[in-house]
Amino acid sequence: MLIRSAQRGFSLIETMVVVIIMGLLLAAAAPNFASWIAGSRIRATAEGILAGLQYARSEATSRNAQVRFQLTTSLTNTCTRSTTAANWVVDMVDAVGGAADSVENQCNAVPSDTVAPSILQVRSAAETGNVTVTSTASQIIFDGLGRQVPIPPAAASAVAIDLTPGANGGQCAATGGRVTCLRIEVSTAGLVRMCNPAAQAADPQSC
Repeated sequence: MLIRSAQRGFSLIETMVVVIIMGLLLAAAAPNFASWIAGSRIRATAEGILAGLQYARSEATSRNAQVRFQLTTSLTNTCTRSTTAANWVVDMVDAVGGAADSVENQCNAVPSDTVAPSILQVRSAAETGNVTVTSTASQIIFDGLGRQVPIPPAAASAVAIDLTPGANGGQCAATGGRVTCLRIEVSTAGLVRMCNPAAQAADPQSC
C-alpha cells in the first residue's frame, strides 16, 4: 500500500500577502536608503575636495612656492573657475603671471610643474555626481608656509565650501531633512577641515 506524503505549495492569496508585506517594507525603507545614497555622494565629493586642498597646501610647503586650488566648470579646454562647481584643479602659480598663469580654458593641459598652466592634479565631479557645491571662493592659493595668499583686490579670508544634495537628492539634516550635508572650511592660516553644519556646538564635527 502506497502512502503519499501531503505536499502543499503556497496559495495565490498567501503569495500576494508576502508580496504586499515586502512592498510595504521596501516603501518604508526607501527614503532612508535614498538619504544614505545622497549622503554617501556628498561625503565622497567632500573627501575629494578636502584631499585636493590638502595636496595643494602640502605641495606649497614642500616646494616653498605658491600653489593654487581651483573649482572649475569642467576639465576641458572650455573650463572656467566657478564657486558652484565640483571639478577641481591644483596648479602652480607661475612667476610670469597674466594670461599664461590662468588655468581657464586649459584644464585639459598635460600635467607639468614647469609648463604653464603648471597643472599638478585634477579631479572630475563625475566620479561622484549629483552633489551641489557652493563655495565662497572659486580659488585658494597657499604659500610656502601653508597660509592663504590674498587674491587682489580682496584680502585673504576664510573660505567655506558647502556640499548639499543635487536635484531630487533630499534635504539636509540641518534644515529638517535626512541627508548628512558637509562643509569644508579653509582658514586664513591655511588650515583645512571638514565639518557637519547639523552637529551640535559641543560636537568636534560641528562647524
